[in-house]
Amino acid sequence: MKIAVAGGTGTVGRHIVDAARGRGHDVVVLARSTGVDLTTGAGLAPALAGVDVVVDAASVGTQSATVSRAFFGGVTAHLLAASKAAGVGHHLALSIVGSDRAPFGYYAGKALQEQLVTAGPVPWTILRATQFHEFAQQIYGQVKLGPINLVPRMLSQPVAAREVAARLVDLAEAGPSGHATDLAGPEELRMADMVRAYASATGGRGPIVEVPLPGGFGKALRDGTILAGPAADRGTQTFAEWIAQVPRR
Repeated sequence: MKIAVAGGTGTVGRHIVDAARGRGHDVVVLARSTGVDLTTGAGLAPALAGVDVVVDAASVGTQSATVSRAFFGGVTAHLLAASKAAGVGHHLALSIVGSDRAPFGYYAGKALQEQLVTAGPVPWTILRATQFHEFAQQIYGQVKLGPINLVPRMLSQPVAAREVAARLVDLAEAGPSGHATDLAGPEELRMADMVRAYASATGGRGPIVEVPLPGGFGKALRDGTILAGPAADRGTQTFAEWIAQVPRR
């Protein structure tokens, strides 16, 4: 099978590429480094020649609903149009648990992405997953007040990016399936505790302080709205096991 991976150099995308190649699939990476600009569609037509399935794991680092919607709306529209023209038979999108219940901030773009995929011209599958273990690393030090590191007050069920990638390759092999079963990590944790563990493991300095975010999104982060339900599948790697593998400074 020939699989194209949008965002194939990112946090989960690189694991999708490795997993798919490990199973003997022909993999095309859709990224600027390979001559494809997902935000404009440049380079997509030749890259999708002969492709059977597009796996969209592209992402953008923002908490702005406007920026997120512009990114995911544009990228999804370009991928669907190019896939239709190339005769791609399956569009597989990685989304996030809670995007349908809390379409705010970053989640607003994922909600739009899902709407475009489900109404689009290519048979589809959508997998919603919870935040990756790497999310604690990504937000550590992002917002500071002097020496104090501020993190949002939120509950999370962190899942291993490798396990999400493996599930996506499973779904690519299975063919269009609509909404797949959600995938979450094996435990529920406070984000502040995750960031503290990451900071401790990597020699980080300064206190970690929880800050409740305002509005509907902040409420959703705190009250469990973005957690997976009891019917979701669970990954196996714990956050502590992931931390144990993080390179020390």
